[in-house]
Amino acid sequence: MRRLIYAALLGFVLTSSTGCLIPAYSGDPVRRTRQLIFTSEDFRAMLQEWERIWFLDQPDHMVVERVHGGVI
Repeated sequence: MRRLIYAALLGFVLTSSTGCLIPAYSGDPVRRTRQLIFTSEDFRAMLQEWERIWFLDQPDHMVVERVHGGVI
């Protein structure tokens, strides 16, 4: 009886760790490509938002060249 319980527990652990039961992307290549493009666009937008929050998209003011900044 104990072996049966251990075997069932081992089988449950092995089957639950081999992958997702519901696939993240479609099986159709055209639709899957569209989903991957949308996902990558979301990651790009997230990176741009992160740079905007931390002011990484601003110009660097510690340059060696001095810029006048006015209208000449």
